Amino acid sequence: MKKYFNASMAYLILGLIAGVFYREFTRMAEFTGQTVLKGLHTHILVLGFLFFIIVLLLDKNFGFSKMKGSKAWFISYNVSMVYFIATMVARGIAQVRGIEVSGLSHIAGFAHALFGAALVWFIIIGNKMLKEQAE
Repeated sequence: MKKYFNASMAYLILGLIAGVFYREFTRMAEFTGQTVLKGLHTHILVLGFLFFIIVLLLDKNFGFSKMKGSKAWFISYNVSMVYFIATMVARGIAQVRGIEVSGLSHIAGFAHALFGAALVWFIIIGNKMLKEQAE
């Protein structure tokens, strides 16, 4: 359970930093247009902080971490989340600076695919967990 709490806390801190970074970076660059940096704060808080609070509750009440594959899932989710965040930061900085980064859409698409696979894996483990609890 502690690893889920620590992950949640790390994403909380990262999400708050992302919000400050968006505000200060765009202000210093005198940028008034649209950038994905605006949504980065929310993405990290919901998909990191809140998500791992939910996983923590699932672990406490149903033993999520005892399920086969939960350790590998935890690693894949966090790796894909960091990759996902990195692509959003890269795209946002490029947008503010007015730079076109060739291939970034493909890199971001792959990050989304990995992240989506981790979410589906979470649902599969959760489904097995609930079936075991029902027995």
